[in-house]
Amino acid sequence: MSYSSQPSDTSGMPGGIPYIISNEAAERFSFYGMKAALAVFLANYLGVLGGESMSEAKATAYVSFFNSAVYLTPLFGALVADIFFGKYRTIITLSIVYCLGHLVLALMGMAGIVQLWLLAGLGLIAIGAGGIKPCVSAHVGDQFGKNNQHLIPKIFNIFYLSINFGAVISNLAIPFILKWYGPHWAFGTPGILMAIATLTFWMGRRKFVHIPPHGEAFGKELFSKEGLVAIGKLAPLFLFVAVFWCLFDQTANTLVFQAQKMNLQLFDFGFMPAALRELEVLPSQIQAANPFLILVLIPIFSWWIYPSVEKVIPLTPLRKIGTGLFLMVLSFAVISLAQQAIDLGHTPSVWWQLLAYLIFTAAEILISIVCLEFAYTQAPRKMKSFVMSLFLLSVFAGNALTGIINTYIQIPELSLTTDKTHPGYDATADSHDDLTLMTNGEILSPALDQLKQSAAAIQYIYGIKKSLPTTASGAKALASINDPWGRPLRYTLISSSSARISSDGPDQIHKTAWDLGIILTVRQSITEEQGTWLQREKKRLGMLDQAPANGRGMLLQNAYYAGGQTKLEGAAYFWFFTKLMLVTAIVFIPFSLCYKPKTYLQQ
Repeated sequence: MSYSSQPSDTSGMPGGIPYIISNEAAERFSFYGMKAALAVFLANYLGVLGGESMSEAKATAYVSFFNSAVYLTPLFGALVADIFFGKYRTIITLSIVYCLGHLVLALMGMAGIVQLWLLAGLGLIAIGAGGIKPCVSAHVGDQFGKNNQHLIPKIFNIFYLSINFGAVISNLAIPFILKWYGPHWAFGTPGILMAIATLTFWMGRRKFVHIPPHGEAFGKELFSKEGLVAIGKLAPLFLFVAVFWCLFDQTANTLVFQAQKMNLQLFDFGFMPAALRELEVLPSQIQAANPFLILVLIPIFSWWIYPSVEKVIPLTPLRKIGTGLFLMVLSFAVISLAQQAIDLGHTPSVWWQLLAYLIFTAAEILISIVCLEFAYTQAPRKMKSFVMSLFLLSVFAGNALTGIINTYIQIPELSLTTDKTHPGYDATADSHDDLTLMTNGEILSPALDQLKQSAAAIQYIYGIKKSLPTTASGAKALASINDPWGRPLRYTLISSSSARISSDGPDQIHKTAWDLGIILTVRQSITEEQGTWLQREKKRLGMLDQAPANGRGMLLQNAYYAGGQTKLEGAAYFWFFTKLMLVTAIVFIPFSLCYKPKTYLQQ
């Protein structure tokens, strides 16, 4: 069957628009919902399904690399659509791939090797979600002709509204489903929405305008002098924006892990009614603040902030972007200060993180939206969709940088099993520093007695004060205990509910694979009927500590380790990214002053 290849003469809304908008809302629900659950799943649920749960740094790196893959594939999606298949065929084909990815994640853990299912599912989603990304928004514009082009701004506002509406709902719903109904439903529900999105898009096929691919004409303009100069000028701008994404997209990983250590009651004020004081959110649900604030702040910026500032100073696109970069510095400074409080054993209110969300959502409006519009004007006419995909590569680069940093800071973990003794630092079997993993989880090592003695001392303090000692007081309490190699044991308070006792190990070097230690964790002991899906499943598998609770209903659990920690943690981690953003913002100033814009608009 042949389809229309040019817009109709109507002055009203094109007939295919409702199908595109409903498709986009469902697709964004599926993507952001899956992403909202991913970091928590990797850190806490993967081990229950037969894999090995990840540390926070490893889960952060994993999510970052996945997100970078999602924003690498738009380049290939744009090329396939513009040169070979056209937008409709590219979108419908890759949407089926997208659905298969969700299906694979939903079935994960039911059979086979769970890590392979995880990689396959995320890989298919990266190809599908990324591949259609540059095509869908361009497909919207293709529906309009000269008689109804005045409706384009209106429809793109509706289009952006649908994106954020889907993101808000999924960021609230999917973490709840993961907690109480488990990962199969948490990943399956977005898959159902993606299947509905694909079906909806297919139903509109006869309503759409199908613009044919450009073929060789695209390549000629791309490799012309004009095209290469335009890309060369925009490339440094996209690199500055990449650092913004490096920080911003940590909303799906490190900020979720930080929120787990905060007071999640939204209205913890004495004058509030009891029902409101009990209202709290899940750590993963905090992400919903960003798309919600986008919907609130865009009108404020458009109707009030921009006009007010314009009365004082001209607001060029580059000035907006530069302002956004400095706002991002401020937002991560707030996050870093909140983490400092956590490191001291406090549980700061989640409102501190919501304040940071407010600031960097404003930064997103000034950077992401403005840069996208500016890049469009700087792109030659036949390269605009391709340049849009290059802009998305800045998201790829930023997330890749986050993944690389979080991979670098991970300390290797010694591989220990209960059926084989590790020869230790001297690599000699049956020697003094051999390591053996016991069936009760303890690691038999020369430092085991000192670590157990230290853990008992901290547990004694906890039993009296009902709180873990600070880093300074804990170190003072353990000052008389040295490891077998003559060095003092280290005590670090990680949060109000966890602490670490460690020995530098036989190499006597801090933070290496030979570090030996214990993580002390305060956990709530609740019955299976009251428990979440994860707690119920752990009890079913015999993985949950069944020790009796103390008078306050809490447990202090010990987890032994050999290596596997991180070189950069706590507030130091967030201050590192704050400083990185500050340097980027400062360097952006001379770049913006030297940039000479050249605008290309469609005839």
